[in-house]
Parts: sequence; structure tokens; C-alpha cells
Amino acid sequence: MRAVGMITPRTLTVITRATIMTITSMTIIAVMTTIAVTLITVIPMLMTTNTDATSRDAQEQAALFRLMTWLSPSFPVGAFSYSSGIEWAVEAGDIKDVASLQDWLAAMLTDGAGFCDGVFLCHSHRAAMDSNADALKEIVELAAAFTPSRERHLETISQGRAFVEIARSAWNCEALNLLPNDRASDIAYPVAVGVLAAGHNIRICPALHAYFHAVTSNWISAGVRLIPLGQTDSQRALAALEPVIAIAADKSERSTLDDLGSATFRADLATMRHEAQYTRLFRS
Repeated sequence: MRAVGMITPRTLTVITRATIMTITSMTIIAVMTTIAVTLITVIPMLMTTNTDATSRDAQEQAALFRLMTWLSPSFPVGAFSYSSGIEWAVEAGDIKDVASLQDWLAAMLTDGAGFCDGVFLCHSHRAAMDSNADALKEIVELAAAFTPSRERHLETISQGRAFVEIARSAWNCEALNLLPNDRASDIAYPVAVGVLAAGHNIRICPALHAYFHAVTSNWISAGVRLIPLGQTDSQRALAALEPVIAIAADKSERSTLDDLGSATFRADLATMRHEAQYTRLFRS
């Protein structure tokens, strides 16, 4: 007879199989639970990431649209009527072809009026982002006083006033309230652009590059009419100046107001000599 309670090999095998099945089931349940928890955690994160990416794309698209609008030749600031002294430089023989025009503009961008404008744009943008009216007031006054000649002052102030007036009508924002509200105020063009860009939460870097592109394009356009140059040469000049614009933008963004200064004496002299030029197409 078999003893009562005695575990036979067959019984042991059944128990072992049942134990293994139980452990396997528990393992599967644990794994499925882990997967479920992971999905619950990851899916909202993915949704958040996608939402953030979509939001960033929308902001970048809006920034691009606005910069293209504000700094387009069709934006009514009258930029086409100014040459920043290029008209006198052509008459004097300093600029006579596309190569000499590129050299002249490269110097203006990195060491002359272009660089100074870039510094003023950056600092006015930062002051507006901080809602620092006192700092912005000082920048407005400094930018107006920093022009080297009467016509250069006319050029930047008239465009700045026109830019602010149109911006208040069509693209108004709180940052513009930090600027003087009377039409007689001397608001330089780069200061106006910097404040409006800040008011629409557009970063300094794209605003600065767009500004330099617009100013350089206008200078080249003046050269096309004065030298004269063909349209293909004008595009070659703009393409050649792309890395120069990048250098000027980087230098401007890293500079303080104490770094302001111009080493383009001939270009500054050209804006003064232009005042007495006998035959003129441009106002500067």
C-alpha cells in the first residue's frame, strides 16, 4: 500500500508544472503592467512634444512672415530714396564696379554704419524685452546722436519715424508704448525695428539678419542705379555679402554700447560730401 500523503513523482510533476504556469502568468501580467504604465507615461509626453514642436513651428512661421513684411521694399519707410553716401562715392570714383561696391559695403557692414545699427537694434530689443523704458530712452537718444552727418541723421530718423507710425497702425504691440509717442521724436530706424521685433517675441538673431539683408539690398539697389550694374551683378554682390552679414550680425550681438564706433572714415565723409553734391538722385 502507498503511504497516505506521500508525494509521488507524477504528483510532483503536476505541482511543478502548475507552479511554473503560475509564475509565467505572473511574469506576463507584470510585463503587461509595465508596458501599460510606460504607454500611459510616454504617450502624453509624445503628445506634449508634438504640441510644443507645432507651437514652435507656428511661432517661427509668424516671425518669418512679419520680418519679411516689415523689412520688405514695399514697407513704406522710403528706404529707396537713400544711398548712405554711395552716390557721392560713385561720382568720386571710389565705387566703379561690382567688386568695389562689395568691398565698400563689406566695410560698412562690419566696421561702419551697419555695425553701429546692429548694436543699436540688439540693445533696443533687449531693453524692450525687459520693459526697461529708461534704458530704451538712453538708446534712442544715443542712436540719434551717433549719426556722422546731417543727411545720415535724416536717413535713419525719417525711416525710423515712418516705421513706428506704420507699426502702430498695423502691427501695434505693448513694446511700442515704451517709445516716445510724438511724431517729432528722433527714433532711429534700427531702434524701431528692434523694439517692434521684441514686442512680437521675435528673437534678436533672425531680426538682425533680416535687418542687415534689407539694408544691404537697398545699398546694392542704389549701386545698380548709379554705377550702373545689371540685375545679375546685383544678385552676385548680395550672395557674396552673405557671410559678411553673418559676421556683422554676430559681432553686433556680442557688442556693448561701449563698443560702438566707426572705422569707415571715407564712407562717413561721403555722407557729408553728398550734402553739397551738385546733381543728386538720392537724399543721402
